[in-house]
Amino acid sequence: MPIAPITGRLRKRLWLDLSVALGLGVTSAYAFWYGAHLKAVAKQEEYYLKLERARTQAQ
Repeated sequence: MPIAPITGRLRKRLWLDLSVALGLGVTSAYAFWYGAHLKAVAKQEEYYLKLERARTQAQ
């Protein structure tokens, strides 16, 4: 009594797998961009603005 081969499994789940992968990827990218990156850039800009103000006051 042989077991029937599993065929078409990749094809059937391909759209689901691609949709989930792209959805999670885009969501993770937005979370990183707005949660970490923009805050770090704002902190860096504040630091450089503080240095520039200190430099102009010293002159």
